[in-house]
Amino acid sequence: QVHLIESGGGLVQAGDSLTLSCAASGGALASYSMGWFRQAPGKERQFVAAVSWNGGTTYYADSVKGRFTISKANANTVDLQMNSLEPEDTAAYYCAADSRVWTLSKLINDYAYWGQGMQVTVSS
Repeated sequence: QVHLIESGGGLVQAGDSLTLSCAASGGALASYSMGWFRQAPGKERQFVAAVSWNGGTTYYADSVKGRFTISKANANTVDLQMNSLEPEDTAAYYCAADSRVWTLSKLINDYAYWGQGMQVTVSS
């Protein structure tokens, strides 16, 4: 059973930076790709960023490209560095793991494991 625990969320001002971290345990995590998704109130959960199992490939949503950076600190930890935050980035952020070996996806349904989520609020 894979468990994902997010940390680093909070309240910041527009233009600030914040780093989210996701610690994973259980499963063959070294072969999993990892992703971050977010969900704003009243909206559907949407893709933010994903990193391949070896950290060599990354995908980003257009809305965060150039501002956010996803990285694998090690086989069990993935970080999301968020710079130049905007009020539109306010949402609950979720870490997710894709157990299909050696794949990388932007699709919610491809991720089998999810963290509980944490709030990021950006004030204007």
